[in-house]
Amino acid sequence: MATTRTSNFRRTALDHFEPEGVSDPVAQRKLRGQLEQIDYTAFAASREVVAATVGRIDARDFQRVAVSAAHARARWVKEALALADGVHAPAPEQVVRLGQLRAAYEELAEVYEGLRRMVERGYVAYSQAEAR
Repeated sequence: MATTRTSNFRRTALDHFEPEGVSDPVAQRKLRGQLEQIDYTAFAASREVVAATVGRIDARDFQRVAVSAAHARARWVKEALALADGVHAPAPEQVVRLGQLRAAYEELAEVYEGLRRMVERGYVAYSQAEAR
């Protein structure tokens, strides 16, 4: 799988096969039907596995992940500001620590986006429980 890096999250794109030179309309329809079946199989498998693993989610779950990501972002920025106050360039271990804090924030932001996609695609059941 190829991963494209954007400003604050990764998008994963599958390397789909694209046939060259299939000019027969009947063969094209047949191939499209086969590919739709493959995509549906992947959807059904994802829905079954994710629903069994994650279970039912609600607004509180989103809130917990969002708050966790916000804390991670705040720690990352606070650390960067503290390093910027120094007279000298940050030491290599300080830069490594800053990278770890950024990675933690990015991972939590990815979880939020992934969870949202799971709801959007119908992989998990979502209930409208009120956020606290």
